[in-house]
Amino acid sequence: MTQRRSFLKSSVALASVIAVPGLAKAAQPAQGERVLRLYNTHTGESLKSVFWAEGQFIPDALQDINKLLRDHRNNKIAPIDPKLLVLLNEVGSKFGDTQLHIISGYRSPESNAKLAANGNGVAKHSMHMDGKAIDIRVPGKNLVHVHKAAMAARGGGVGYYADSQFVHMDTGRVRYW
Repeated sequence: MTQRRSFLKSSVALASVIAVPGLAKAAQPAQGERVLRLYNTHTGESLKSVFWAEGQFIPDALQDINKLLRDHRNNKIAPIDPKLLVLLNEVGSKFGDTQLHIISGYRSPESNAKLAANGNGVAKHSMHMDGKAIDIRVPGKNLVHVHKAAMAARGGGVGYYADSQFVHMDTGRVRYW
């Protein structure tokens, strides 16, 4: 077990590196590990991270993911709901080892209020402000297929935004729009 923990720590250290693709490739998930490959479309940052292993979430990996999913308008960072990460992993795994493009992760109350005031269809009490919602696309995959995969996961709300080319997922009650 000690040897496994040592391997896990080195695997996590390599897998939780932001924007260092050579190191990220070095860490391959072992059976039972959960991995996310993310690209923030607004900041250009990318990450491949083992965020769950040996039956638990990995705090350092969660911090790296929180940073990548921060509000790009003001760089505010907030904790992302681990259930959302598991949901994202489940949906992403339907498309193989591919990078998910993040349109919006955490959204600060200030940013949300500004977007809602502009009439962009943003909810005044958006789950993005609680770190419980994310907007994604999968490069090279039809958005309809991403939408269907998200609905099949039944992990919460799923919205389809064809004009803006993203699918919204959240960990609220199961509902679709």
